[in-house]
Amino acid sequence: MNTTLFPEIVLNWIDGAEKGASDGALFNNLSPATGKLLCQGVGSKQTDVEKAVASAQKAYSAWSGMTPVQRGDILMAIARHMRANAETIAAIVAAETGMAPAAALGETGGAIAQAEFMAGEGRRLYGRTTTSAVPNKYAMTVRHPLGVAGLIIAANTPIANVAWKVFPALICGNTAVLKAAEDTPATAWYFGKLAHEAGLPPGVLNIVQGLGEDAGAPLVAHPDVAVISFTGSTAVGRQIAETAGRRLAKVSLELGGKNPLVVCDDADLDNAVKWVLLSAFSNAGQRCAAGSRIIIFDAIYDEFREMLITQTEKLKVGPTDMDDLGPVINETQLNNMVASIDQARAEGANVLIGGGRMTDPEHADGFYMAPTIIENADPGTGISTQEVFGPITCLYRAKDFDAALSMANDSPYGLTACIHSRNVHRVMEFTQKVQAGVAVVNAGTYGSEPHMPFGGVKQSGNGSREPGTEALDIYSNLKDIYICVEPDLI
Repeated sequence: MNTTLFPEIVLNWIDGAEKGASDGALFNNLSPATGKLLCQGVGSKQTDVEKAVASAQKAYSAWSGMTPVQRGDILMAIARHMRANAETIAAIVAAETGMAPAAALGETGGAIAQAEFMAGEGRRLYGRTTTSAVPNKYAMTVRHPLGVAGLIIAANTPIANVAWKVFPALICGNTAVLKAAEDTPATAWYFGKLAHEAGLPPGVLNIVQGLGEDAGAPLVAHPDVAVISFTGSTAVGRQIAETAGRRLAKVSLELGGKNPLVVCDDADLDNAVKWVLLSAFSNAGQRCAAGSRIIIFDAIYDEFREMLITQTEKLKVGPTDMDDLGPVINETQLNNMVASIDQARAEGANVLIGGGRMTDPEHADGFYMAPTIIENADPGTGISTQEVFGPITCLYRAKDFDAALSMANDSPYGLTACIHSRNVHRVMEFTQKVQAGVAVVNAGTYGSEPHMPFGGVKQSGNGSREPGTEALDIYSNLKDIYICVEPDLI
């Protein structure tokens, strides 16, 4: 067990204090890099969720009664405290995910930037004033918080995911219950510790550990949770939407992706190879924005494939800064990836490189998936249409631009997309016509920034966008105010 970065048993934060699970349940959190026990998290159930929601309700009146500027000042204090402890945050992220320390520190920096941006929105929580069509009548809109926000996050980028949801929810005046990802409980716990040390009032943010069915489901179903924000799989997102819809709760869903990266015949191939490798394999492919469908023009397909294979062979797999990608988050996910590749082989696809768990002595104890490239997969089969969430990508041939664009859009998902071309006309047409929430030119399929909206179409979400100022629309309601004056009384 790791006793230097976080405790052996990671507890909940409820009403400003650490609390165990009501029934004493625990779950194991294993290191993806070594397979050894890192810590145990408390296995919260419905009773614990109810306590957390009650705590958030109790804190709501005072927190929502503050001015947005006052709330922003407190959130900025949290951001500063995060910056002062960035090395520790990154070390915990690296331990729980197997991410390289430098990558974990980069993610931490992004989370801090998100915190600072949203804290600043306390001075820009804009409504608007406008004209009325009726004489002697004035019109305006103002923002109001919703109440208790239920926040459910994934483990792939744990501190960034915390920041994406907690800071916009709180700046709008909501209180919150965060359901931590079960694979990264210590990251959420430490964030809660920093938030309370920085002066966040008790009950404003409550953090519950536990499994999705045990702790996440009761949070979604709770009648006093006004808004649910979820990042995760499309299948679970559907369940959440159905449950929350029965009681008309507001829902934000950021779900999966099967993101295309198009390489045109006029592309800078060296640059395209670099970005395909990063899109497909960085963070072990555990990005909803990972590049999992590489669509290549026929004219350069063979050349580009060989370049890509050559560079993939050079990738180093491990948890250090000398490595290019680390392990996947847990053994269940790893086994699912291997099963998907085996199914693709059975359906006629060819594995060009990788294709299985790494079992050499250096990697055998951890959850390491070899970087994998597949070709000749039918566009309608599972490997082409279902998110795998690992370091696995597929190559497809396209005869020209129209075929490439059609193939890019032939997916149940629509999160991100990328094109590599030097032709401004192709680039403009692609960015306008591709069915995705994010379109990128001559880089990767990922790389969102704190001040920009992120989200997708089709099965990649329900139309909501986080972060950016668009996140304020998730966590607040607009109220129209009309003021009528009596001219005779002026």
